[in-house]
Amino acid sequence: MKDLRTNFLDHVKKGLNGKPLFLRIVFWDGHEYAFNQDIRVTMRISSAKLISRMLMGSALDVLGEGYVEGTIGIDGRYQDILAVAEGLSDAFPAKKPKIGIFRKHQATHSKSRDADVIHYHYDVSNDFYKLWLDRNMVYSCGYFKTGAEDIDTAQEQKLDHICRKLHLQPGEKLLDIGCGWGGLLSWAATHYGIQGVGVTLSEQQFAYAKERMEREGLADRVEIRLQDYRDIPERDYFDKVSSVGMFEHVGRAKLGEYFGVINRVLKEGGWVMNHGITASQQDDEDGHHSGSDFMDKYVFPDGEIPHLWRLVLEMAGQDLEVLDVENLRPHYAQTLIHW
Repeated sequence: MKDLRTNFLDHVKKGLNGKPLFLRIVFWDGHEYAFNQDIRVTMRISSAKLISRMLMGSALDVLGEGYVEGTIGIDGRYQDILAVAEGLSDAFPAKKPKIGIFRKHQATHSKSRDADVIHYHYDVSNDFYKLWLDRNMVYSCGYFKTGAEDIDTAQEQKLDHICRKLHLQPGEKLLDIGCGWGGLLSWAATHYGIQGVGVTLSEQQFAYAKERMEREGLADRVEIRLQDYRDIPERDYFDKVSSVGMFEHVGRAKLGEYFGVINRVLKEGGWVMNHGITASQQDDEDGHHSGSDFMDKYVFPDGEIPHLWRLVLEMAGQDLEVLDVENLRPHYAQTLIHW
């Protein structure tokens, strides 16, 4: 009978189906195994239980939890680690979620639940995000015109790209849903002369963005609110609306309500720029969250990434016409390398 380690290695080799894996594994007892002479990533596994869990479920979920728990260590370049993770994912594919779990998540996205999950992710501390974000504190992909830019330049290009897409004009009123640390509103007010309102559910972001507007002399033109987008008053009307990296938190079942609020607060003939991550294939929507059990538990609780067709359908249902669609996926890959 095969021992656990041999069973694991055989399973990986079979799942790779001849594809190279530039990985060396150092097991808990000091035994080493290299899948290729060209070793680019070294993984140190300190617990046999992690191997057992990988044999029973998704490699990415188990590896993620192992990293959080400290039972694995990984050395290598970011790009090489991703390639190894993809190879292991082929060998240990994720299982489809149970119906009960899916229904549980369908019932989320109440105002109180959304506030809780935003607090979980974004209120870790502003100092934490300062460690790796750009100087404008933009938590979404940059915009790389040449590919050689640093992250500060790429994010400023992204902010300006948004403003130009919205055709912002001096004196116009801009609503930024999920305004984060205020980077877009600061840029739009400073460079395009708009008046703005930003809403966020994160107390840390609210405090930072509010202080930022005061520090930059924009407090008389930009208002920051600790507010759910669904609670924006009926009397508020805006020339333009932006939402950057926020609708993943809305939930597929709430997309109609989300775009309905945007339509309600937008002036006739106004423009909307909705930016976010979408599913690459329609089948991806069968999942109950934004990619994996690990992501749902540790990173983006209740996050859901809809397919583009669903977004267009929900927009049309709220009398919003789609004028332009742009794919920024390559820019996100470069941004992650900088982060």
